[in-house]
Amino acid sequence: MENGSEVKEFILVGLTDVSEFQVPLFIVFTIIYLITLVGNLGMIALISWDPHLHTPMYFFLSNLSMVDFGYSSAVTPKVMSGFLPGDKIISYNGCATQLFFFIGLVTVESYLLSVMAYDRYVAICKPLHYPTLMTSDICARLIIGCYTCGFLTSSIHTGNTFSLHFCKSNVVHHFFCDIPPVMGLSCSDIYINEMVVFFVVSLTVFFALFIILISYLFIFITILRMHSTEGRQKAFSTCASHLTAVSIFYGSGIFMYLQPSSSRSMDTDKIASVFYTMVIPMLNPLVYSLRNKEVQHAFKRALDGAKSSFRSSLLRKILQ
Repeated sequence: MENGSEVKEFILVGLTDVSEFQVPLFIVFTIIYLITLVGNLGMIALISWDPHLHTPMYFFLSNLSMVDFGYSSAVTPKVMSGFLPGDKIISYNGCATQLFFFIGLVTVESYLLSVMAYDRYVAICKPLHYPTLMTSDICARLIIGCYTCGFLTSSIHTGNTFSLHFCKSNVVHHFFCDIPPVMGLSCSDIYINEMVVFFVVSLTVFFALFIILISYLFIFITILRMHSTEGRQKAFSTCASHLTAVSIFYGSGIFMYLQPSSSRSMDTDKIASVFYTMVIPMLNPLVYSLRNKEVQHAFKRALDGAKSSFRSSLLRKILQ
C-alpha cells in the first residue's frame, strides 16, 4: 500500500499457500471444529440435564465448555473460509472484533481455570465447609468476575493494538487477527505497545497461575496426609483432568505471548496458534469426559433415558 494511506481491510495469509494442502486442511479443520461443537455443547447440555451434575465443579466446567466453544468459533470458521478461493479478506472492524472476542474469551478461560483450582482446594482441603464456601451465589460472582476481568483485559489489548497507525502493508502473516502479527503491520513505534501487552499478559497469567499453584500445593499436602489409599486415588483423579487442561492451556499461551519479538518465527507462531485456538477447545471436553466417571455415568443415564423415550414413543405409535 502507498505510504500514508489508511488500512481499511486486512488480508489474512492463512496457514499455507500450497494449493495441494488447501482441501486436506479444510477437511481436517472442519472435523476438528465439529468435534469441538459436539463436545462442548454436548457437555453443557449434559450438565444442564443431569441433576447429579448440578454442583459447583460442573457449573464451572459448563462455563469452560461455553468459553471453549466461543473462542474456537471466533477463529475457526474464518480459518476454514480462508481455504476457499478469494476469501482471505477481513475488514478493519472485523479484525478488531475477532481479536476482542478471542482475547476476551481466552482470558476468561485463564481466570476460570484458577477458579476451578480454588474449587478443588475447598472440596479436598475443607470438605466440611464446602457447602458454605461454594454456594450458588458465590459461584455466580466468581463467574461474573472471570468474564468482567476477561473482557476488561481484552478491551485494553484491542484498544492498545488498534490505536496504532497502519500505513504499511495490510497483509497479516497469520490465519487470524492476533496481537503480534497485527501490531507488526503498524508504521508507529510499537515499543510501548509491546510493553503493555507483555505487562498485561504477564499479570493475567502469573496471577492465575499463582492461585492454581497455591491451591494445588495445599491440595497435595492434604492428599499426602490422607491415610486412605482410596481417598488419595479419588482426590488425584478429581484433579488430574484439571491439571491436564491447565498444562496444555498455559504451556501454549506462555510460549505464544511471553517470548520476545526478536526471537519470533511466524511459522512457529502459526503452529502454536493452531494448538491453542482449535486443538485445546476440542481436547478439553474429551479430557473431562474420558477421565471423569461422574460424566461417564451421566452420559450413560442420558443414553438410557433417550432409549426408553424412543421405545415409549415407538410403542405409542404401534398401539395407535
